Amino acid sequence: MSRLIVVSNRVPVPEKGKAAPAGGLAVALQAALKERGGIWMGWSGKSSGEEETPQIKTIIDGKITYALTDLTDRDVEEYYHGFANRVLWPTFHYRIDLAEYGRKEMSGYFRVNRFFAQRLAPLLKPDDVIWVQDYHLIPLASELRKMGIKNRIGFFLHIPLPPADVLLAMPVYDQIIEGLAQYDLVGFQTDYDLANFVGALVREGIGETLEDGYFKSHNRIFKTGAYPISIETAAFAAYAKRAVNNAMVKKAASSIIGHDLVIGVDRLDYSKGIPQRLDAYERFILANPAYQGNVSYLQVTPKSRSEVPEYEAMQRQLAEQAGRVNGELGTVDWVPIRYMTRSVARPILAGLYRLAKVGLVTPMRDGMNLVAKEYIAAQDPDDPGVLILSRFAGAARELKSALLVNPYDTEGVANAIARALSMPLEERKERWQKMMDHLLVHDVTEWCNNFMDDLTHVPQEGDHAALLT
Repeated sequence: MSRLIVVSNRVPVPEKGKAAPAGGLAVALQAALKERGGIWMGWSGKSSGEEETPQIKTIIDGKITYALTDLTDRDVEEYYHGFANRVLWPTFHYRIDLAEYGRKEMSGYFRVNRFFAQRLAPLLKPDDVIWVQDYHLIPLASELRKMGIKNRIGFFLHIPLPPADVLLAMPVYDQIIEGLAQYDLVGFQTDYDLANFVGALVREGIGETLEDGYFKSHNRIFKTGAYPISIETAAFAAYAKRAVNNAMVKKAASSIIGHDLVIGVDRLDYSKGIPQRLDAYERFILANPAYQGNVSYLQVTPKSRSEVPEYEAMQRQLAEQAGRVNGELGTVDWVPIRYMTRSVARPILAGLYRLAKVGLVTPMRDGMNLVAKEYIAAQDPDDPGVLILSRFAGAARELKSALLVNPYDTEGVANAIARALSMPLEERKERWQKMMDHLLVHDVTEWCNNFMDDLTHVPQEGDHAALLT
């Protein structure tokens, strides 16, 4: 069996004496690497000055070799903070108004991808299968191809892909599309994202549709597909069941006796729609006075990219917004909004999901949103909560028994909260069971296996003749 080479911007290296990272993606990819043997390469998260050229540092854990490299301060600023997160991230989330394109940052993005390719190439064997993760590394296959690497290379985009009108507004859209065409398999979260990619190829006249998901573009033939990422459903459900006895979860439960709990869990980002969600919750409280004093909303939003001024400003805005609502509506024995910026351990988070009668997941745009799936997996089958889910999250393509809402419609989300809190038990159980049955089958292991199976069977570089006959 050929080795698997995973490349991602950051690498979840297990630490001695600590459990392996609990996130579903890390669990699935580490399981695949353990089965096949291989390498997980990426940025160490550390940066340094320009004097020395960073070198690969390796950590061996059984059949997995973690290959890490530092970046220079300039690299981090131009590649990561610059082009990746100030151009690709907002554009792919349909926010071209927030994209800040600069030629220097664009050059840095391609330079760092070239640097990764140069560090990866000496580690490769001819039959290795390479799987590149996410928007930070779109040009990596192109750089490897220039070096003569003919291995099978797959790419999975974890964030949304916008339609042609949005994508083509990006100054270097053609180089991004050409970069994707250098892979043998390009995976997207949903059929909508895949259709947007195909639409851009066809609209610009740079792609030709073949059979069975194959395309011809930029003198290459490659396969595409939708591979909705998921979670380790059964394990997460077990986390939640055990977490009932966790001391912190017990304290949380005792603090809401007599109250219904609404929960939102999001990384700090403008794509998550947290200000609009707080507005909707406030409108719900004002329109339903019977719930005043009887419902609490817990918003967990760990700080993210705090070194970026826009995110620091967003953090202040949310704190002020929550404070205003609490000041205007709260009483001596009731706080409407509990707002946390500290990270919560995943098993404890599972217990909090289980306590919550409503999961409020309302991003303005999201590739998938695994919080929605975690909330469903964490529920008590005998008394499940209700998921309120943005129709603009990729998860809405699968979790169709959730209450689907438009996050731009504040009143609509407020009404959904009221409906969720008053929903009869039998309806809650029926909706939950349909979603849970789906997630038990379509878990993160299936996602990983489906992608790897397709990638393994794609013809290698230079051997596509069969596809043209």
